[in-house]
Amino acid sequence: MTIEPNVLTQFLRSRRSIRRFTGEPVPGEILRDILQTAVFAPSAHNLQPWRFAIVESGPARSALGQALTRRMTRDMQAENAPQTQIDNRVERSLRRIAEAPALILLCRATDAVRADQPEEDLMGIQSVAAAGLQLLLAAHAHNLGGNWICWPLYAQEETVWALGLPANWQPQGMVFLGYPAEQSNEKAPRPLEDVVVTVDGGR
Repeated sequence: MTIEPNVLTQFLRSRRSIRRFTGEPVPGEILRDILQTAVFAPSAHNLQPWRFAIVESGPARSALGQALTRRMTRDMQAENAPQTQIDNRVERSLRRIAEAPALILLCRATDAVRADQPEEDLMGIQSVAAAGLQLLLAAHAHNLGGNWICWPLYAQEETVWALGLPANWQPQGMVFLGYPAEQSNEKAPRPLEDVVVTVDGGR
């Protein structure tokens, strides 16, 4: 398959994080197609350590929300945050989890490693991140908006327990998906001069 480079680059540059969705549900066949595209991401040693949990039912979302916000509350209390701030953040988080048209939890299979080394764990995390980006781009191709949420990183064990996931599924993040109810903002990436160097020799 050949795609005009300018068409593909414009598509890639047009993806944005969307936080407000219409109430229209995302059809199951579209979710499956998105995930089928996500698993074509590259992975270290081709171990494909990504695992996905589609959190659909109200009870499952409630359990997830309670697990995440309990940990959130403890962490904010340890930082001496005002109770009103804690309550507002918990209420907002629970509402977002409940209202997201589709919620996909991104996990890493902790036993999908080639050797018992910290670098292998990091490579697995990087591989899951690559699949997560591929998932977001596939959703964008279906005219869906998405938002990557990192909350499960702060409550990995609680998330596994709340959803009854296999013990070797380590949560890395979750993605809210839905049809956008807001206009995406213009993105202003940092200039290439700030983030790129050309190395033409060593020491």
